[in-house]
Amino acid sequence: MSIVRPKIHVSEEIQDNITVGVTEVINELKEKIKNSNKSLKIAFECYPVTNELFLLEHLIQPLKADKIISSQTFFKDSKWVNEKIADNLTEDRIFGLMSHHSIRDFVDETKLKEINNEIKNNQLSVIYGVGASLIDNPDIIIYVDLARWEIQKRYRTGIYSNWLADNAGEDPLRMIKRGYFFEWRVADKYKQEIFDKVSYFLDIHDEGHVKLLSKDTYFEALAEVNNQPFSLVPFFDPGIWGGSWMQEKFNIMKDEENLAWSFNGVPEENSIILDFNNQSFEMPANNLVYLFPEKLLGTKVFGRFGKEFPIRFNFLDTIGGQNLSLQVHPKISYVQDVFGAHYTQDESYYVLGASDDAVVYLGVNDGVEKKELVDALRRAETGAESFDDEKYIYRHPMKKHDHYLIPSGTIHSSGKNSVVLEISATPNRYTFKLWDWDRVDFDGLPRPVNIDHGEKNIDIFKNKTWVDNELVNQFEKLAEGDGWFEERTGLHESEFIETRRHTFSKKVRHFNPHGVNVLNLVEGQEALVTSPTNQFSPFKIEYAQTFIIPAMVEEYNIEPTGKSEGEIIKTIKAYIR
Repeated sequence: MSIVRPKIHVSEEIQDNITVGVTEVINELKEKIKNSNKSLKIAFECYPVTNELFLLEHLIQPLKADKIISSQTFFKDSKWVNEKIADNLTEDRIFGLMSHHSIRDFVDETKLKEINNEIKNNQLSVIYGVGASLIDNPDIIIYVDLARWEIQKRYRTGIYSNWLADNAGEDPLRMIKRGYFFEWRVADKYKQEIFDKVSYFLDIHDEGHVKLLSKDTYFEALAEVNNQPFSLVPFFDPGIWGGSWMQEKFNIMKDEENLAWSFNGVPEENSIILDFNNQSFEMPANNLVYLFPEKLLGTKVFGRFGKEFPIRFNFLDTIGGQNLSLQVHPKISYVQDVFGAHYTQDESYYVLGASDDAVVYLGVNDGVEKKELVDALRRAETGAESFDDEKYIYRHPMKKHDHYLIPSGTIHSSGKNSVVLEISATPNRYTFKLWDWDRVDFDGLPRPVNIDHGEKNIDIFKNKTWVDNELVNQFEKLAEGDGWFEERTGLHESEFIETRRHTFSKKVRHFNPHGVNVLNLVEGQEALVTSPTNQFSPFKIEYAQTFIIPAMVEEYNIEPTGKSEGEIIKTIKAYIR
């Protein structure tokens, strides 16, 4: 399995149920049209920022419809929409308020009625775009989906606009904000509403290899995913502070200046790839959460979080790079009152690698007063003077396999020359930067700091003494057996995620009464995950690979294999307490 493009194999019963290639997809749709004994209305329902021009030219026009209509024609104009969602977007470059709008809030009902009348008597009508299936009684709905990370890459090109906006080329951070707080919320709500009405799902992530699945096959394949371990498709991204560890370790993107991030366990951002006889069908991993939340998450986790995947794994790489920004995450009451979110971004750093000079910035030095700290941060923000981090911020030497707990309200930063596996709660927009080491980003602009928000969330009591006692390497051995032992490593008692580390040279049995598990192989080249009940096929993982164990898998084994056979290896596991 490739750690960069992992695939999930579907069962033999449905392996051949995929249509591949533009010509083949067109032929299948034409056959569907030919066999119909009535006039047809086909809706190509699109997720925002789909390449609708590609869709129109390569898949829709060849159908030779009597009428082809873009859904854009029956929505309100961008000026009206901007006024409608102004309170959600705010003036802030990064932060907004969650939208609770419905897609129908933005429809021009008069125009939609006109279009319905216009196509009523046509033999074949095709409507395409976001909201295309809002027409009266579409006969065939083809859903064209897109993973959020692909959307964010498209924002940066300057070619694409946000949905119902004429803003191509705008600051990508503002475009992502609009997506996160508005359009993705509306699109996901509507997607879930029409899932059962969809006839086909279309994958055009790779426009050179278009694929089509029927709804039944799509649902069957996703149901299979919930009965086995699987990995998401990670994304990798450069950053001003980024390093070289991931480029070397995974042999990827070496033409980039660096790689700072890898989100590798975040269904909200990542995709999954279903493998049909070596044909890859890519889709947003969040669809698995939306369609089968209780089977994936477990009854308790679903009851607490709903259709949200609450655990996030990602890498932060500063090997040969720079410090992350000095930052703090909002406390739970603040994120609820100000942003309307359900929970906050408690987190931790598990260290995969560190140079001799690596440090973690965690809390404040003993004796630091909050007013003095904030005043110094504000002076640094204006450029009047540089921030004296040595005076105010506690630094702890960082070494491989350390685990630092970072509950909300804790000032923190991962320093240069380290790589950490960040284990955290999922809402990743709420990071309040306090200082960014007097630097500008790749675009030449200062990276935004958020001292007004940050000041209200800094727990000044989290000083050196408290941090050493509460947040640094809180390891506790819980159990051991022949060739293995298990430790609790956190997180802090104020956080809802529990983490366990297993160190082993022989097979270890994992029992799963809690709900979904997320794991990473943090030491060792290879390991094998197997089912004691033959529930799933053996699943091989590689070093630093994140993988998910659905709640439907109630027990599983992990053992060294291949190059690691006979060696001592380690996994870190996270689940909801």
